[in-house]
Amino acid sequence: MPQIHVSTQLKQDWELWTESRDSASCDRLVQAYLPLVEYHVQRVRANLPKNIYLDDLRSNGMLGLYDALEKFDDTRDLKFDTYASFRIRGAIIDGLRQEDWLPRSVREKTKKIEKSIEKLEQHFGRTVTAVEVANDIGLHEDEVLQTMNESFLANQLSIDEASKDNEKDETYRLNIIDDKTPTPENSLEKKVQLEEIVKVIHSLTEKEQLIISLFYFEELTLTEIGEILDLSTSRISQIHSRTLFKLQQRLTNSFINV
Repeated sequence: MPQIHVSTQLKQDWELWTESRDSASCDRLVQAYLPLVEYHVQRVRANLPKNIYLDDLRSNGMLGLYDALEKFDDTRDLKFDTYASFRIRGAIIDGLRQEDWLPRSVREKTKKIEKSIEKLEQHFGRTVTAVEVANDIGLHEDEVLQTMNESFLANQLSIDEASKDNEKDETYRLNIIDDKTPTPENSLEKKVQLEEIVKVIHSLTEKEQLIISLFYFEELTLTEIGEILDLSTSRISQIHSRTLFKLQQRLTNSFINV
C-alpha cells in the first residue's frame, strides 16, 4: 500500500478540516490521498472482467475517500490510511454490486461449476482440482478459475449494506455483536477455525504459500511478485488463481467437518 508523506502542509490541512470543515483543505487532503484510491482500484480490477471501466471504479473509490474524510475520528488509535482503505475498497465493491456487474452468463457458469464440484467431491470423497472440474463440464481450467474468482468477489458482503433481516433502515454493521471479551465457546471455536486455516495453508506448496503471503500480507502486486520469483506476471496470476480455488475448496470442506 502506498505510504502517504505527512508534510507540515498536510498536518495543517487536517487541523483546518477537523476544526472547521474547510473546503480548500478538504481538496488538498483528497489530492494527497489519491494514491490510496488508485492502489485499491488496481487491486480490485485485477480480479474483474475486462469489460469493467477503471473510471467507474475510481469514481466509487473517490466516494469512499470522501466518506472516510467525513467520518474519520482522529481521537481513535487508528491511522487514516488504514481507515480510508477499508472505506475505499468497500465503496468500490458496493458500487460493483449495485451495478450488478457480473453478467448472467458468468452467474450461470458459476452454478454449473458449483454443481460439478459437489458431484465430483461426492464421487471421489475429496476436494477436487480446477482441472477435474474443467474436464467434467467441458471448460478450460483458466475459465473455471476466473469464473470462481469473479463470483467470489461478487459475493463479498459490505457491513455498511442495508440489512434484509429487519424492517428498519439498519446496516449489517449494527447487527454485529461487539463483544470485547469473548465467551469460552467463542474462544474455542476461533481456536479450532484458526487451526483448520493453518492446516489448509500448510497443505499448499512452498511457492503457493509465498505468493499468498506476498500478495495479501506484504501487499505486493502480481508483477512485483513475479520479479521476486523470476516468473512472468501471467504465470504468477495463474498460480494465484489456482491457489485461491484450492483454498476455497479445502476451507469449505474443513469448516463443514469441524
